Amino acid sequence: MLHTVNKSPFERNSLDTCLRLAKKGSAILLIEDGVIGAVKGTVQSAKIEGAVKDHPVFVLGPDLKARGLAEDQVIDGVKVVDYAGFVDLAEEHGTHSAWL
Repeated sequence: MLHTVNKSPFERNSLDTCLRLAKKGSAILLIEDGVIGAVKGTVQSAKIEGAVKDHPVFVLGPDLKARGLAEDQVIDGVKVVDYAGFVDLAEEHGTHSAWL
């Protein structure tokens, strides 16, 4: 399953809920304001640092850029994908759960 999170972990608890309920091995993609959760050195960083041990975690590069963030600010183990990569993830996983 592919889980997408589009809200900042500083704004909502969508990321917390996703991480708590996603089965081990399920892919997680941070999009829109959710990309803020993938930034190194924040009080929220430990959540994603822990998640990469059990899940492939991705972040949408164009959404990072739109928020003035650079790929070198992304937590180690999180893979940056473009829109084509988003489509590939959706096709690969078939089932999708959006955490709003």
